Amino acid sequence: MPSGHRSRVAEDNMEEIAHTWDMTILREEFLHFLPTAVGQVAFETNGNQFYFKQAGRCWRISLEPMSDLRIGSLCLSRHRARFSFSGYSKEEIAAFMARCELYFRRGGG
Repeated sequence: MPSGHRSRVAEDNMEEIAHTWDMTILREEFLHFLPTAVGQVAFETNGNQFYFKQAGRCWRISLEPMSDLRIGSLCLSRHRARFSFSGYSKEEIAAFMARCELYFRRGGG
């Protein structure tokens, strides 16, 4: 399961709500799950930035490579995903994040 924190930051004179997850995932895996995780909306991509704008509101996901996690001979790719929202209610953001968590959740065993 992704881990992270929530913060409020100001950007471009608009209040923005952000969540950050540190994920053990390959970029290719992230890109595979992303369309379904965000509800199949027609988002745009610019490098490691993924964003959707509509009717005065937007969300953005920034994906940043992190150093690999090494446990003995096991090596796991990691990325930091930062989810930013502007113009969405707390309930809409919570629903968006819950949907993303469902699609990006990892099970072990």
